[in-house]
Amino acid sequence: MADTSSSAIPALAIGGEFTIFTAASLKTSLIDAIVQAETPDIDVDLSNVTEIDSAGLQLMVMAKREAASRSKSLHFSGHSGPVLDLIDLCDLTGFFGDPVL
Repeated sequence: MADTSSSAIPALAIGGEFTIFTAASLKTSLIDAIVQAETPDIDVDLSNVTEIDSAGLQLMVMAKREAASRSKSLHFSGHSGPVLDLIDLCDLTGFFGDPVL
């Protein structure tokens, strides 16, 4: 589901379902990536997300807020089609402020 890598910018890649069924484990992975980040910039790759629901979207919002509360900046990148569709449907592109190429 999720894995972390030890690059210059702490990264987390989320793949497969980002839904209510995976929310508990992904929440833990997101918080761990934020807490363990050695730099203030954290990148979360969403390019392999095949399905996302409101629980996944809520985790994205939570992760942004958690990072900000720790004076860090979390960015989502590589938005898959399902992620882009949900962000657009909910009109949250401005909230996330991440490039959605």
